[in-house]
Amino acid sequence: MSIYSLNQIIAMAQPSNADGKVASPLASFVPLIVLMVIFWFLLIRPQQKKQKMHQQMLTKIKSGDRVVTSSGIIGTVVAVKEKSITVRTAGDTKLELTKGAVAEIVEGSESSES
Repeated sequence: MSIYSLNQIIAMAQPSNADGKVASPLASFVPLIVLMVIFWFLLIRPQQKKQKMHQQMLTKIKSGDRVVTSSGIIGTVVAVKEKSITVRTAGDTKLELTKGAVAEIVEGSESSES
């Protein structure tokens, strides 16, 4: 059974090149940094763009717009408040929803509803 000194244990734990030279600590972080950049451009940035577009759409909602909610309810906007909207669905049924519940604006006016 051999006993290693502390310096030998540290030397064995450090990554080294084929020449036996110790790799720079910065070089070991490069792949991690590259993965973080790829993650940013493929996942985070597109989600932020989508959220910004959704926010802009919510500010443009007006009375008479036909909307689809995130739960699938389709209706016509009757009234717009600061944080909520009133939607007429079938007949005289009116629902008050938060603006965040709107998934998309289907058509611009009520006149195409038949």
